[in-house]
Amino acid sequence: MNDLYIVDQPALVDFCASLRGVPWLALDTEFIREQTYYPQLCLIQIAVPGQTACIDPLALPSLDPLLELLYQPSVTKVLHAAHQDLELFFHWCGTTPVSIFDTQLAALVLGYGSQIGYAALVQQELGVELSKAHTRADWRRRPLAPEWLKYAADDVRYLAQLYPKLRAALQDHGWLEALAEDFAALRHPDRYRMQPQEAWRRLREERRLSGGQRAVLRALAAWREEQASASDRPRGWILQDAVLLELARCMPSADEQLQRIRGLPAATLQRHGAVLLERMAAARAESPADWPTRPARPRLTATQVTRVAEWLAVIATRARARGIAPQAVADRHDVENLVVGWDSPLSHGWRAALIGRELQAQPAIDSGV
Repeated sequence: MNDLYIVDQPALVDFCASLRGVPWLALDTEFIREQTYYPQLCLIQIAVPGQTACIDPLALPSLDPLLELLYQPSVTKVLHAAHQDLELFFHWCGTTPVSIFDTQLAALVLGYGSQIGYAALVQQELGVELSKAHTRADWRRRPLAPEWLKYAADDVRYLAQLYPKLRAALQDHGWLEALAEDFAALRHPDRYRMQPQEAWRRLREERRLSGGQRAVLRALAAWREEQASASDRPRGWILQDAVLLELARCMPSADEQLQRIRGLPAATLQRHGAVLLERMAAARAESPADWPTRPARPRLTATQVTRVAEWLAVIATRARARGIAPQAVADRHDVENLVVGWDSPLSHGWRAALIGRELQAQPAIDSGV
């Protein structure tokens, strides 16, 4: 396979012109985000049968010819674990490329394992062992070493070989149409759009807080999200999660109380202390009716509890027969929602095709809601 390293505009134009009319291409990116809020795009890798290219966005004045190609609905973009790459394009262009095929998701329904890594999938399906030597490379450095470029090219070289095999297997098993909804869902803007008022939900320990404390946490997490986005710095550089949670637990109302919060940096206290107190005071003043809540859990009758247990057993049997981990199909909460007629992952995409629609077709029973 011929590998290109594209660092000038005419070469990019020629390369994109050479791909005009292709039905699909393999796509990957290299980026850095350890010191920023938004990912910093450092390299874009593209492959089609017989051709691989590493495109250097740091060297090129414009990526418009490539973006025009990537945003064509007629060209399927093949990625592995697509979320982070699509997030990068969303923040860069305001939307994601269309017509997505995620090989990790395809591998899941084909029985390769839940969230299988790219290297493991290449090993299992193609018998090729990929190097892991440059996993932590700083892709901002220039010039890029030849071994780095080979490592990056391999991320799409074998992806282009996996795609036809996985697609054919999905077609043979009747999964291709079922996965279309799941692939389309990868593009939903709510997956990537900054939503400061929802940032508190990322903190697992919020479950231990009371309603009023969660209101404070929501206000503080939203402030941190806004600060991180505006300054393009990691959230943890603004305030650590543990500090946010401690502030929400203690809800200090004065400077001397704020100073006693463990882990709150003196510089942050001096610069933002007044704002933090103001945000917390406003949150404490909210009506209990406005406090943030966890997702509602359905109340079940005894008959419905029995049905949940039966359906979990049916799901486990069907999943194992397909080589899929049952927990990748649904958990108890998903099944409870389905039983009472609420929205559930089992109502959509490949999960509906596997078992969800069959379960929903069973006669309804009295609701306890």
